[in-house]
Amino acid sequence: MLLLSPPLVSPALRVSPQLQLQLQLQPGNGCRLRIEAARQLTGRVVTTKADKTVGVEVVRLAPHPKYKRRERIKKKYQAHDPDNQFKVGDVVELRSSRPISKTKHFIAVPLPPRDTRRKSQLLPPLQSQQPPPPAE
Repeated sequence: MLLLSPPLVSPALRVSPQLQLQLQLQPGNGCRLRIEAARQLTGRVVTTKADKTVGVEVVRLAPHPKYKRRERIKKKYQAHDPDNQFKVGDVVELRSSRPISKTKHFIAVPLPPRDTRRKSQLLPPLQSQQPPPPAE
């Protein structure tokens, strides 16, 4: 299997930077082009009852078919957790993999926690927040 680099692919086939193009050469059948999108999803763990499996809920925004207002759509995926390291409420990234079971096609990967105080840590403190100079 050969991987095509982006300059060799016609502009009509370029869909997104995450798209992976593969050329399959088969004897007697010629060659055909197969397009696979690399799926990476981010979600929250909602269940850990099964062994080595976590249930992850992924929320995305999609336009309503009739009213065109964006609405939240939730979908649950089963993901492989070989070390049983995740707890309910953890935020994980799902990476697609080979089918592990009938319903598991993703591997759960930990994400670093989002630091909400980061902006205040990067800015210098305000003068009102600085301690007063020592009295002499």
